[in-house]
This record gives sequence, C-alpha cells and structure tokens, in this order.
Amino acid sequence: MASNFLKLSLLFVILVLLQVLVLNQISFLGYATPFLYIYFIIKLPIGINRYYATLLGFIMGFTIDVFCNTPGVNAAATTFVAFFAQSIQNLFFQREDHDSFVPSLSLLNLDFAKYMVTMVLLHHVALLLIESFSYQNIDIVLLRIVLSSALTCILILAIEGFSSKKKIV
Repeated sequence: MASNFLKLSLLFVILVLLQVLVLNQISFLGYATPFLYIYFIIKLPIGINRYYATLLGFIMGFTIDVFCNTPGVNAAATTFVAFFAQSIQNLFFQREDHDSFVPSLSLLNLDFAKYMVTMVLLHHVALLLIESFSYQNIDIVLLRIVLSSALTCILILAIEGFSSKKKIV
C-alpha cells in the first residue's frame, strides 16, 4: 500500500513538472499540445474507489491550473475523466482483472491501448471544448482534439514501452 502511494506521488510530481515546464511549450503544427498528465489517471489502480479517483483527478487538474494560470479548465476535465474511469475500465477489462492492479501495456496489450485511447479522447474533448467555450470554430477545435490526442497517445505508448518489463529469452 505504501509502495503504491509512493509510486503514485512520484508519478504525480513528475507529470506535473513535465507538463508545466516542457509540454505546455510544445505546439505541433500550431494545433497539437500533448497533455501527458492524463497518464496519472490512466495509471490509477483498477480497483480504486470512484470518489478517491475523482478527488485525485481534481487535485491533478487543479495543480496544473495553478501553474498554468488556467481557471479550472484542467481541473474540470480531469475530474470528469476520473469520475468515469471505473466505468470505462469495466468496458475493457475482465472481472478477473479487478484485483487492484495498475493497468499497463505489458499486462493488457490491446485492452490497455483501447482504454488509453478512450480516456485520452474523453479528456481532450472535455478540456478543449471547455477551453474554447464556443462552437464557433468547431472545425479547429476538432482538429486540436484529434492531433493532441494522437500526440498524447504516442507519448503514453512510448513511456509504456520503456517501462514495460518484458522477458528476453
């Protein structure tokens, strides 16, 4: 239990610093910005209490908002995604998987990829629609959602690829 708490705390700090200091400065083609901090919500243990996950999502988003001077946009999006995380996990993971383990690419392969893409898309739709607060330029907002989601998914898969513990025969 203490080990999981320490790992989550370390992941939280690393993702906040990475997002605030590096990733917010990236604008691929002027539209795509990776929002890697959603990886924190994706890596929450599967059996976690919904309210605890929602609280952690809010804290993550609020911390990003404080450093980025965005008035609650990230907090709203991460809280929204964290609240529905358990329902989305039920779509992609078997009941036997709900033994409070952390989702990863090395354990779940395609199921993890589907779960990750769904979570990232849901987060980015919420974040970028709240941020634009208008349907006036919906084509640009949709382009930003698609490109930012793709960039974020690529970064998450890269991290998962480096952190997987594959056996070499």
